[in-house]
Amino acid sequence: MTLYKIRITGDPALHTRALEVLAIDDYIRELVADMFETMDAAPGVGLAATQIGAGLRIFVYSYSTDDQEVRGVAINPQLSISEFSDEELDEEADAEGCLSIPGERFPLKRANRALLMATDLDGHGYQIEAEGWLARIFQHEFDHLEGMLYADRLVKPHKRLMKKAIKENEWGVPGLSWSPGQDYLEP
Repeated sequence: MTLYKIRITGDPALHTRALEVLAIDDYIRELVADMFETMDAAPGVGLAATQIGAGLRIFVYSYSTDDQEVRGVAINPQLSISEFSDEELDEEADAEGCLSIPGERFPLKRANRALLMATDLDGHGYQIEAEGWLARIFQHEFDHLEGMLYADRLVKPHKRLMKKAIKENEWGVPGLSWSPGQDYLEP
């Protein structure tokens, strides 16, 4: 198994729409196993292939509560979301982070419900109706496959604060990544 470096905002792979997976072969199965290992080591609750420089429409996810554990892979996913609620943005409950913007968290309005339709590693289609945090994870990872980071969706004043954090960390340029399990960033 391979632990991949995770690309940091500014890398072109993060800002490019991922390509469809044409066949589920040994390369894809190994890539997915490595993605789970990398996500777990980070640690994270989701990881898109674009975050490790593989421009394919794949993401892995892992979410658990006291009564539910959901862990899986979404190959060539499609996502339908509910309408956004009229409730105000909650600074804590709506806070979101991203492995490609390490250490930063800002609130972002997301739909409370999502329907994920995807293919698993055996080539079987499946769907999951998700609410709350699992719906947020699906939306976040799906955005990665579209070439979008959660930072791109932030609104004032959080957008301004994110831009400041990116500038202070000298991110926003190609070639930056970090290795899960290490406390420093490597170009």
